[in-house]
Amino acid sequence: MATPTRIGLAGLAVMGQNLALNIAEKGFPISVYNRSTSKVDETVERAKAEGGLPLYGFHDPESFVLSIQKPRVIIILVKAGAPVDQTIKTLSAYMEKGDCIIDGGNEWYENTERRAKEAAEMGLLYLGMGVSGGEEGARRGPSLMPGGSFEAYKYIEDILLKVAAQVPDSGPCVTYIGEGGSGNFVKMVHNGIEYGDMQLIAEAYDVLKSVGKLSNSELHEVFSEWNKGELLSFLIEITADIFGIKDDKAEGYLVDKVLDKTGMKGTGKWTVQQAADLSVAAPTIASSLDSRFLSGLKDERVEAAKIFKSGGIDDAIADNNVVDKKQLIDDVRKALYASKICSYAQGMNLIRAKSIEKGWGLKLGELARIWKGGCIIRAIFLDRIKQAYDRNPELASLLVDEEFAKEIIERQSAWRRVVCLAISSGISTPGMSSSLAYFDTYRRERLPANLVQAQRDYFGAHTYERIDMPGSFHTEWFKIAQQSKI
Repeated sequence: MATPTRIGLAGLAVMGQNLALNIAEKGFPISVYNRSTSKVDETVERAKAEGGLPLYGFHDPESFVLSIQKPRVIIILVKAGAPVDQTIKTLSAYMEKGDCIIDGGNEWYENTERRAKEAAEMGLLYLGMGVSGGEEGARRGPSLMPGGSFEAYKYIEDILLKVAAQVPDSGPCVTYIGEGGSGNFVKMVHNGIEYGDMQLIAEAYDVLKSVGKLSNSELHEVFSEWNKGELLSFLIEITADIFGIKDDKAEGYLVDKVLDKTGMKGTGKWTVQQAADLSVAAPTIASSLDSRFLSGLKDERVEAAKIFKSGGIDDAIADNNVVDKKQLIDDVRKALYASKICSYAQGMNLIRAKSIEKGWGLKLGELARIWKGGCIIRAIFLDRIKQAYDRNPELASLLVDEEFAKEIIERQSAWRRVVCLAISSGISTPGMSSSLAYFDTYRRERLPANLVQAQRDYFGAHTYERIDMPGSFHTEWFKIAQQSKI
């Protein structure tokens, strides 16, 4: 290989391999490197097998870096945290002023901001780029969320525009997000929204299965049908697929043999922590995280089930409700959609709050656009979100957009019926319930928060404001109460 390549990629686990092959397939010669050399050889073999793609493997960091045209651009796809720092240290030894590093992992945004400063001291440019779409997305076209140096983004904009997922009516699923760690932050919230979506779908499944007594083949039909309407999305599509897959190791369907313990990598937890730090309510996302924690207590739940069964509380409570299957399926569809609006409203409000705090100037409608293809939360619904922010970029919440407000009003009776049915059947629907509580709290002009503030003033002299006159007030509640008891 005499002529230099256009770009380099270090870190060849499946995501890295697939992204490298995607870049090569789009006509950009790419150099690849991995600490364990077997992965390099494996990727080179795949490039040959997948159409003789212009991909070149290197076994040592120096020859890898030097093979790339200047100013060099290197994408790193390794595990977040210390491995990223180690990889930067290894590669930067051979890089020159004006070269650029792009971290494509799920990194904590403050780590990206720290690394960008360190890179700048070495004269290097830095981008933290969220990549969504899983293994398949990386190969066929992911949603890309690059943040950091605009100059660095401009170096590789031509590559990203071709490598990203292409949506016919709205273009490539990539945009320059903003300064600093904004790309990582946006990807983190994307993952938080994804947690909420998955939890809401799981609750819909639970109600249909446990109360509606739908079989897996019926669930496959229902979700396939839902994927033709307003719920059309990647997650609904794969859910329908899952219900159709038979077990290859035993009788029955595979979904029934999967242990009910959900793993997690940390982005959902970070999202909830950030929401708390910024005083943004995100109950749907938080309840999905709590559900994952509780799912992990499998042994404790097995014991608890025995204790409460002996007291007459078990899954048979769900049999007490006689339901009209057709009506239930329609109600659950509406409840799922309304809950989803609340979950996305929370995610968008969190992004906006952070953007204001950091001065990032993020455009929420543009984020909805780049999530329309390639990523895990891709859905037809995102088009509606983009339109809502196009109509009003200063929209306080998706809930008050005229279109979404109308849709919630049309669905709220069904939503309440599903949550009530679940509660009376002993089926937990924390995502749907907390979404409904979020909506009911947000839409009420007056809340019982006046009592809480009165209590705070009573025991801690925290003062309170009044609805009928300006200023801040403190009352000697204790003394007045004591006198009235005499």
